Amino acid sequence: MVNLEWYRTFKAIYQTGTLTGAAVELLISQPNVSQHLSALEAHIGKQLFERQPRRMVPTDYGKLFYTQIIEAIDKLEHVEAEFRYTRTSNIPLTCIGMPNEFFSQVLASKIHVAPANLVFEFGLTQTLMKNLLSGKLYFVVATNCDNEKDIVYEPFREENFLLISNFGHDTTAFDQLISTKEYDQAEKWLTEQDWYVYSSDLPIIRRFWLKNFKKRPAIKPRFIIPDFNAILKGIAHGTGITIASDYLAKDLIEAQKIKEIWKGREITSNTMYLAYNKNNVTTAQIEMVRELLNLTRD
Repeated sequence: MVNLEWYRTFKAIYQTGTLTGAAVELLISQPNVSQHLSALEAHIGKQLFERQPRRMVPTDYGKLFYTQIIEAIDKLEHVEAEFRYTRTSNIPLTCIGMPNEFFSQVLASKIHVAPANLVFEFGLTQTLMKNLLSGKLYFVVATNCDNEKDIVYEPFREENFLLISNFGHDTTAFDQLISTKEYDQAEKWLTEQDWYVYSSDLPIIRRFWLKNFKKRPAIKPRFIIPDFNAILKGIAHGTGITIASDYLAKDLIEAQKIKEIWKGREITSNTMYLAYNKNNVTTAQIEMVRELLNLTRD
């Protein structure tokens, strides 16, 4: 009779490369690991590993066997985890993807009220949506929407982008140029500053520039940091400027660590969405996540 633990042990040996490593991962003894492997090899009638002094090397058949069983094992373990972590509310374990900055700035302090266990994944919308479409995630806080089949996008928040600097940064010249509507000179002043940016393709800065200067930005970033909270913290302790979402900058502005230089001639805004596959989530899960996001508006 096939034992699922044999397959888990095989997976652990394959991924760690040693019997000891597998034992540590599975929280069982090394003799038990050896016993599971021997039983599996006897059951399928093939040698899966070559036993070397310090390493278990998969045979050709072992490699083939791994590629054929790993997806099924991962799915079974995922289902087992859902049942293990389901709370008394009967809401299943819920996996949610979102930008790291959104979680740490506005959601982290709210999650204790959730009536279910939650697993969070951080990343960019494009990557997170791929995981939503593949079923690895149930919900995504997305910064844009598309028209994928069965995917629902519910708008829940507007973010406005602000031009930000250190609180003590001298912006007198820029302020004067803006007040007299000398926008070409104001843009020139901006290009001469030290810029902190999220990525080299400048997506948010491009939007702000096109909205307010009707052209693409001609700036050379000094620092590229893929974390807006880290960018704002860097500016709070040094010099330089950036363009960031209002909800991320709010606390540091109130603490007088950074300041808003300019909202722009026209507000540059973006809609944030709750995205989910309507066929993969329960009504209780949807209502729970909606309520959590509603709390972030306070």
